[in-house]
Amino acid sequence: MSLELENIRSQFPLLERSVYGRRLVYLDSAATAQKPLCVVERMSELLLNENANIHRGVHLLSEEMTARYEEAREVVRRFVGAECREEIIFTSGATMSINLVAASWGGANLCEGDNIVVSEIEHHSNIVPWQLIAERTGAELRVIPVADNGALELDKLDTLIDEHTKMVAVTQASNTLGTRPPLEKIIAKAHSVGAVVLVDGCQGVVHGGVDVKALDCDFYAFSGHKLYGPTGIGVLYGKRELLDNMPPYMGGGDMVDKVSFAKTTYAPLPLKFEAGTSNYIGAVGLAEAIRFLQSLNAEEVAKHEKGLLDYATEQLQQIEGLRIYGTTEDKSPIISFNVEGCDHYDIGMILDKMGVAVRTGHHCAEPTMTRYGTNGVVRASIALYTNKEDIDTFIAALKRAVRMLK
Repeated sequence: MSLELENIRSQFPLLERSVYGRRLVYLDSAATAQKPLCVVERMSELLLNENANIHRGVHLLSEEMTARYEEAREVVRRFVGAECREEIIFTSGATMSINLVAASWGGANLCEGDNIVVSEIEHHSNIVPWQLIAERTGAELRVIPVADNGALELDKLDTLIDEHTKMVAVTQASNTLGTRPPLEKIIAKAHSVGAVVLVDGCQGVVHGGVDVKALDCDFYAFSGHKLYGPTGIGVLYGKRELLDNMPPYMGGGDMVDKVSFAKTTYAPLPLKFEAGTSNYIGAVGLAEAIRFLQSLNAEEVAKHEKGLLDYATEQLQQIEGLRIYGTTEDKSPIISFNVEGCDHYDIGMILDKMGVAVRTGHHCAEPTMTRYGTNGVVRASIALYTNKEDIDTFIAALKRAVRMLK
């Protein structure tokens, strides 16, 4: 196999676990991906031998860790295709990244009469921050609807995005339907009226990556833990001109130039948005995860994931009463479904007892669930370490669960 899948799987020890006496089948990578040994070992090495706070110390350990942290920023910059290091802000995750933009950019640029456009397939993290800033500023929130197959209804763009649109916030890939919206078309439309665009890249950056300059988005957010990196670390990319003109999101140490009771001035980018002690261990761990991904053949990874997605979809379609939500052709490797007469939560519980880890519920995408008339779905998500045996075990367990519930 050109991807050398067994060698890759060997770098994820957790996949060798047994659950309830059965081989673990982990199909919940869209929630959080497992971590390769290189990431775990690098973070352990830092904590054991190199740990010191960054940016503030003149001693050797601090200087070394500061260098590691800024090296990590450069790894991320190259990975996403940003023009300069000042455009890469480390955050706690995509949720913080989006909230930062909504509060800082939105608070400075939105007012009554403006509108913000999101889509019906967004994660709550790309809905609620915009609702909060809309309530604060009097701006209107507009929604791009989704069709039955999971595609956005782009024929509505001309009426939704107009001269009063200031922000368009859209996912790169839906965390429930797998839909990949045509970002180039949406971004071009937004820019034609002077609006800026934020892309939630959590599910997209790990399945296909991104080139933010080629895409020409204004902001891009993602979380490290979905990219085989640690939790508690994320990234906000922003065009430098926009970031320069935005006020700080949080105040504290490391984001200031001079502080007095009369006036405080702020540090230049990127530190202006990195108040407090940053998750420097997490940043270096994220860089290690990116290096791991870059050591693999991206085309072979995509081919492998697509092959398993197609195979799993074909097998699921043979189960009577099963409905898959999101059937666009170029979807990410996520399958959300329900089986008539079976509760999604019950299916998930039974699968767990058979060693299969899937996710159930609304997946922080309640508007999507409402659109399809359900309160939740079963979601199986595929990663680069997933193999055909995982899918076969999942399908057999699902068939047994359905027999038990009907």
